[in-house]
Amino acid sequence: MRQSCDTLLSLVAIVEGQVVGHILFSPVTTLNGKDVVQGMGLGPLEVLPAFQLRGIGLKQVETGLRILGEHSIPIVAVLGHAEYYPRFGFEQASLHGILSQWQGVPDKAFMFVVNDAEALHRVKGVAYFRTEFDAAVNNE
Repeated sequence: MRQSCDTLLSLVAIVEGQVVGHILFSPVTTLNGKDVVQGMGLGPLEVLPAFQLRGIGLKQVETGLRILGEHSIPIVAVLGHAEYYPRFGFEQASLHGILSQWQGVPDKAFMFVVNDAEALHRVKGVAYFRTEFDAAVNNE
């Protein structure tokens, strides 16, 4: 994806010179007919097992969302744990009339943070992540 996409936000967490975590944000397109909202999708988020439960993932998500907000990204999508991501302001995308491109994704697992409600009101429909994620989602 790094070679084929020029719009990524990639953050690493380093502890004592060792990379212990990583988070990636990549483009997400939400559309309904000709109405389009360009946002970003969170994922993957990874922290080495020995460093989990230390707030590293929390800090990565907070930092990434702050940076995207500063760059006026209207929405950030995630396909993830319904118990983890709401603490960052994520809520079910379906509450905004947005569905995942992938069949069988649990409604509660597909979420958005909305930074620009006006942009989101322009479109109700389907959110599309980059095609690189298709195989990972379809194999789960």
